[in-house]
This record gives sequence, C-alpha cells and structure tokens, in this order.
Amino acid sequence: MVLLEGMTLGWFLIILGALLLLVEVHSPGFFAAVPATILIIFGILVLVGLDIFTYPWGIIIAVIVAIVASCVTVTVYSRMTPNKVPTTISRDSLVGKEGRVTKEIDPDSIRGKVMIGTTEWSARSAGPGIPAGAKVRIVSSQGVHIVVEEVA
Repeated sequence: MVLLEGMTLGWFLIILGALLLLVEVHSPGFFAAVPATILIIFGILVLVGLDIFTYPWGIIIAVIVAIVASCVTVTVYSRMTPNKVPTTISRDSLVGKEGRVTKEIDPDSIRGKVMIGTTEWSARSAGPGIPAGAKVRIVSSQGVHIVVEEVA
C-alpha cells in the first residue's frame, strides 16, 4: 500500500508541476516555472522510491534539489526572454526629431504622413503645405498626430 501511495503522490506532484508550466506558458512572467520544475523533480524522486518527506536526509536532498532546480530554471528562463527594452514614446520625446514626408502634408489636415525612424506618423504642417520627399522637423505633437515644419 505504501508503494501505491508513493506512486500516487509522485504522479500528483508531476501533474501539478505540469499544470503550473501550462500557467506559465499561458501567462509568461507569472514565474510559475520555478515551482513547476521543483514539483516535477520531487514527483520523479518520489516515483523512484526516494522518501524525501519523512527522513532528515530526504529533506536535505529535497532542499538541495529545490535550490539547484531554482537556479537552473531562473538561468534558462532569463536566457529565453528577450533583452530588448520595449519602445516607449511620449509626446515630448518626438519634438526636435527629423524625418521624411511620405505623403504630402497640409496645414489643415492630418492626412499627411511622415516617416520618423521606422515609424510612420500622421502629420500636419505648422506653415504651408510640404511635398512628399521633403525633410521635416517635429515642432509639437497633438494627440495621435505630429506637427512639422520643413527643414531647408
């Protein structure tokens, strides 16, 4: 009966760990991967017959395994995540940047387009209309569009 109980506990730990991994896949950054890995390893240890919950040496082995598994999981997890910082643009950060007009800009409409770096913005002119291909500088931003002036 003890063997059956150990097998049941081992499988329970493995299944619980697998469910936590699914939570991590569904919601990255929740950081369920560390306890999931530890539970799966504990489940395997119980299935192979190592009683990690009763005897002092089993508890010591369990703590060592948990620490090593945590370190390995955190290392692997950090290498899998991108190191790229997300792009954030505030309205004020655009002022002074230069770009090219991709679609003619009119002072009375935001139908004009300007390419700033790799992003295309809706734009209107601070002065007279600006033809496509002209170099412009951002003088302000208003809502979802920018206001530009032609650069000589």
